[in-house]
Amino acid sequence: MKTDILILGSGLGGLLCADILTRAGRSVTVLERQQQPGGCMQSFRRNGLNYDTGLHYVGGLGKGQTLGLVFQGLGLNTLPWHQLNADGFDHVTIDDEEYTVASGYDHFVDTLAERFPEERQALKDYCLLLSSIDEHTRATILGTQSASITEPMTTGAWAYLNSHFHSPELISVLSAPAQKMELCPDSLPLFTFAHGNNGYIQSSWRLAGSGNTLVSRLIGDIRRQGGNVLCMNEVEALECAGGKVTAARCTNGTRHEADLFVSDLHPALTTALISPPSALRPLYRHRIASLPNTYGILTVQLRLKPQRLPYFNYNHYIYRHADPWHLPAGEPDGSGGLLISCKVPGDDSRWTTQVDLLTPMRWEAVSAWSDTSHGQRAESYNEAKQRWAESCIDMATAAVPRLRDSIEEVYVSTPLTFRDYNHTPEGSAFGVRKDYHTPLLSMLSVHTPLSNMLLTGQSINLHGVEGVTLTALQTCEAILGKEATLRAAGLS
Repeated sequence: MKTDILILGSGLGGLLCADILTRAGRSVTVLERQQQPGGCMQSFRRNGLNYDTGLHYVGGLGKGQTLGLVFQGLGLNTLPWHQLNADGFDHVTIDDEEYTVASGYDHFVDTLAERFPEERQALKDYCLLLSSIDEHTRATILGTQSASITEPMTTGAWAYLNSHFHSPELISVLSAPAQKMELCPDSLPLFTFAHGNNGYIQSSWRLAGSGNTLVSRLIGDIRRQGGNVLCMNEVEALECAGGKVTAARCTNGTRHEADLFVSDLHPALTTALISPPSALRPLYRHRIASLPNTYGILTVQLRLKPQRLPYFNYNHYIYRHADPWHLPAGEPDGSGGLLISCKVPGDDSRWTTQVDLLTPMRWEAVSAWSDTSHGQRAESYNEAKQRWAESCIDMATAAVPRLRDSIEEVYVSTPLTFRDYNHTPEGSAFGVRKDYHTPLLSMLSVHTPLSNMLLTGQSINLHGVEGVTLTALQTCEAILGKEATLRAAGLS
């Protein structure tokens, strides 16, 4: 089977690339190892309800905002997006003290300055920083500015916050939405921290429906434009000759030839597929394989009894301790921060039927079962999951008193779950860890040493829905050129 462009993986990055490239008239085939496409955007169904694996809320989807511009160009803004409360899209509780984070730069500053009046100017300066990084990113991806290493990429987020704000409490509030990134004080670049928060401060949105709604729209567009998405096609080798990839060989016996190849897989998984291994220089292979990964997430997904818990149109972050930057060692119990995310009711009622609880989880917490697969783990693993879930539910019920009594069913996933289903090393939630000490090493290029092999996805530059979307545009630009990419994406 021969195609112009073969894409490995049907996560958001792979599907966006396929959508843009087919809009430009290219012949594209996407290969997915699982039965269901979508990667972290997909949902699973249990007893009539869909549960999202990774899509809980997005930022910057408003008119004229970065993600909003791209999604409008691709027609994805017409999906049932539901805007969170602009007066408080995030509520943060630290040491039993609750704070509100509002949307819009001015509203964001005014709301927090009511609690921290002495920090008003610092908050204004912070918003100016967010705006400047957003403008730089848009100029690089959507405009004529060339990509370059900027000061925020070589500055630590932890150092910036502690040098610009005097209040430790305010630093904790600004850092609290940690389930959108890994707060590692020794490595997290200011650029990554600011980009990960900026869009949400501009505007925050939930999808009224499941992540499969977004996946289905993209796949429908790809197929309507002549592309293919083939599930149950796990690539076992990328055959190489003459400094190029010539074909992808799958475990089901099929072989797919193409002129160009794009991998939406983790970079380390991509390089491991190269055959023969000598097609890549050992230095590059070692560099990719040695990149550290971010931690994973423990997710406790709750089905609620009917008409027991009113829907709340914001996210709630809870910390037992005042420092979101230092994840406690040992088993996850919510001490590293707990996100409570409420599902938008599907019937326009005031009652929600689903609530998700998320907390950071180190690989070490589940490594004892790392040689097992889903559905075949020891009873000790199930007992541990139940213990972790109970701890998170206890913590969440302190903030939402009616929660525990409203629970009907509980589903728990760990980094092992994400490793098995999404094939991410160590169940990493955000891909390769970015490091401000070595931005050229940890912020990867979409290009590889193989002339017809490109990369996309959350491990390359930026993670999150907006970050992956912008990286997909960069990958397409490397194939089509900037003008053709922007035209195909409806941005020019």
